[in-house]
Amino acid sequence: MGIRTNAVALGTIVTERYEPRFAEATAALHPLGRPGEPAEVAAAIAHLIGPGASFINGAVIPVDGGRAAHGPDPESRAVT
Repeated sequence: MGIRTNAVALGTIVTERYEPRFAEATAALHPLGRPGEPAEVAAAIAHLIGPGASFINGAVIPVDGGRAAHGPDPESRAVT
C-alpha cells in the first residue's frame, strides 16, 4: 500500500516541562553530556518524512544523544 511506518525513540528533550534542577543527572544519562533540543527531534522527523528516507520503513530511530547505547534505561527499573 506504500505506507511507511517509522518511530523516533527520544532521550531527554528540553521542553517547558524540563526541570533544570535535574540537569546534571540528566546529562550523565546521555553520552553527549546534555539533553536534546526540540529542533534536533524535528530535524530527525523531517529527514524521515523527506525523499532521502523514502526506503526507510519499520525503523525505530534513537534521537537520544546515545542514551540507548548505555544499555537498559535506569529510569525503567521496577520500583520495589
